[in-house]
Formats: sequence, structure tokens, C-alpha cells
Amino acid sequence: MNARPGSATREAGARCEDLADAHLQRAGLVPIARNFNCRLGELDLVMRDGDIVVFVEVRYRRKGGDGRFGDGIDSVGASKRTRLVRAAAMFLAQHPRLAGCACRFDVVAVAGDAAAPQLEWLPNAFEAN
Repeated sequence: MNARPGSATREAGARCEDLADAHLQRAGLVPIARNFNCRLGELDLVMRDGDIVVFVEVRYRRKGGDGRFGDGIDSVGASKRTRLVRAAAMFLAQHPRLAGCACRFDVVAVAGDAAAPQLEWLPNAFEAN
């Protein structure tokens, strides 16, 4: 489901992407792009970790800080992974200087309320097959 521009859902998603972006930058990743859209899908964040291009999917679940933290990560199912891999291929085709780099797919799950969100970062969450 795509949220309407300006909707509460879209605003919450943008805040979560901000949190994930800041968290990953503190960990040493360097931003390349954000909200890359193409006909094949969307990439929330594209970053560099040294020589590796990292495609990051940010997932938010309002509930989940009670030990069910995997909900956001678990929600990246097979069809979503396929769309992410296809969008990543399109991104690399449009950025040929990055096409020869190693790549990985990370997921950042954000859970809890806006006042005290919890982040769980799963590097190399899945492989592109």
C-alpha cells in the first residue's frame, strides 16, 4: 500500500527513514540516495559501507518493542525481496560507476512509539538470487 503524500503514514515512514539514516551514518555508512523510485520498486536508502553498496529497507511497526521485534524484519517477504533486488539492479544501471561494486541488502526495523523508538539493524538480511 502506498500512502498519500502528506498522510500520517507517509510522515511516520519518513521519520523512521530519518532515524535509520542517522543510525547507519553513526555506524560509518555514507549516504548515496534516498527514496529511489523506479517502475520496478522503491529503495528507502542507498548507502556505502566502504566499497560495498548497501540497499536498505526500513520497516516500521508501531507495536513490537515487547519482544516481538522481528516483525519489521520478518515482513520483508519473498515478493518484497524480489522488488528490492530488481530496483537495486535498476539503480545500478542508472549509476554505472557503482555497478562494479559489491552489494548487500540490509533491513532496519523500527518499533515502538515515536517518543522512544527502537531500531534493529540486520546487515546482509538476504541475498540477491
